Amino acid sequence: MLPPTPSAVRPTAAQWRIIFLLVISVAINYIDRGSLSIAAPALRSELSLPPDRLGVLLSAFFWSYAGFMVVAGWLADRFSTGVVLGVGYLIWSLATLGTGFVAGFQALLILRVVLGLGESVSYPVYSRIIAGQFPINQRGLPNAMIDAGAKVGPAVGNLVGGLLVASYGWRVMFLILGMGGLLWLLPWYVWAPRNRGAAEPGADQGPSTLQICAKRDAWGTFIGNFCCNYPYYFLLTWLPSYLVSSRGLSMKMMAVLASLPFAASASASLFGGWASDRWITRGASPTKVRKTFVVGGMVLATLMFPAALAPDLRVSMVLLVATYVGLGLFSSNHWAITQTLAGPLAAGRWTGLQNGIANLAGVIAPVVTGLIVSRTGSYTLAFSSASVIVLIGAFSYMFVVRDVAPVKWQDSRDSA
Repeated sequence: MLPPTPSAVRPTAAQWRIIFLLVISVAINYIDRGSLSIAAPALRSELSLPPDRLGVLLSAFFWSYAGFMVVAGWLADRFSTGVVLGVGYLIWSLATLGTGFVAGFQALLILRVVLGLGESVSYPVYSRIIAGQFPINQRGLPNAMIDAGAKVGPAVGNLVGGLLVASYGWRVMFLILGMGGLLWLLPWYVWAPRNRGAAEPGADQGPSTLQICAKRDAWGTFIGNFCCNYPYYFLLTWLPSYLVSSRGLSMKMMAVLASLPFAASASASLFGGWASDRWITRGASPTKVRKTFVVGGMVLATLMFPAALAPDLRVSMVLLVATYVGLGLFSSNHWAITQTLAGPLAAGRWTGLQNGIANLAGVIAPVVTGLIVSRTGSYTLAFSSASVIVLIGAFSYMFVVRDVAPVKWQDSRDSA
């Protein structure tokens, strides 16, 4: 389905209802993927896990999440988005539920891999839906709402999950998350989009993976997204342990303070999506608007380094909140760049490729951080290296990505 033109009528109530369900799904997505980090301080003690082995567990989710992303993008472009997301959601919810029953390192490792496999379909489906149903000047807010859900999820997860672990133990937390999350499938079954995808006979199949990879702009988004994901996943997986071990917080206090940066990031993302759409609607170019928010947000995120150096906890938390505000401004607009460049025919595959490469940061960051903490006994080098990496990403979006305008793809039926 081709997107409406920028002058088209406002999105319908049915479209916003789907976006609302996507927001809830991504919040649960991030609660589930971050659940092991919340349980880590208690789990490390019970299973006698050193930091390097914990780093492997925290990284395992991203092995399958990143590795399956290209296939997930193909599925999102080719088949019904409602079915693809529903099946993936069921898989990751059952993996979360099952984690509450395991007792060893190997079982935890396997379930984290299964969790990543299920969650890999989410962002390609989100992009496919937004690119197909929202015009260029109305994509900032839907993307920002989904990104806000990705920030509200860890905020709620850190707060509620941390309190559950402190009061009832880490197993109860996984059981509640897994069983509660399954309820989302009921409204999704009723309201999910019923599109058949490009598998429908006679439909244009869109560009191939090689055609997408041949574009310079694609690699600008791949590299830039990786460089912002690195500090985000470093903080997502290690912030609870950092606050407990380096700042000396109790589990309950950690649960409260660790939720604040994510809440600030969600608010910044919503503001960035709303403000960018209004700016474009008033006549500014998508290139200027989207890059301003993306690059500016990445530069602001470098405040994570002085946050690690600040001796006063209050100053450190203020700087961490500012860091997450920067990450929120970035993520409110970077998927709008991808969806605009790719267009509805390639949004799923481009997003799958981009998210697959970008989430290699989730494979690397937890392991590298675990090694740094094991070898140095400090988090300082981890914070400084993440700050350098995010600056490289800002450079990529600024200079490698050119105009934020739809790429003209050759019709696959013509080439055939």
